[in-house]
Amino acid sequence: MAHTKAGSSTKNNRESAPKYLGVKLHDGKKVIPGNVIVRQRGTRYIAGIGARTGGDDTIYASKEGTVKFSTRAMRKFDGSRKTRVVVQVV
Repeated sequence: MAHTKAGSSTKNNRESAPKYLGVKLHDGKKVIPGNVIVRQRGTRYIAGIGARTGGDDTIYASKEGTVKFSTRAMRKFDGSRKTRVVVQVV
């Protein structure tokens, strides 16, 4: 009678594909409507003038121009402040 448990195939061969998140077009780059500027999960960056937010929080250009990144102090619901990066097309 065998005293060794039966061997099985490895259990760690599954890996999900990379999501390719991050800033796609940096400050000063020219864009046309529909160009993706930032791919993100959540709202680390927020859309300003000339930019819109998609259903998966992707920020894309809504008009032609150049990309501009700036910071803005936002007030949270508990009264504290947090600085956010605003993406605009000017």
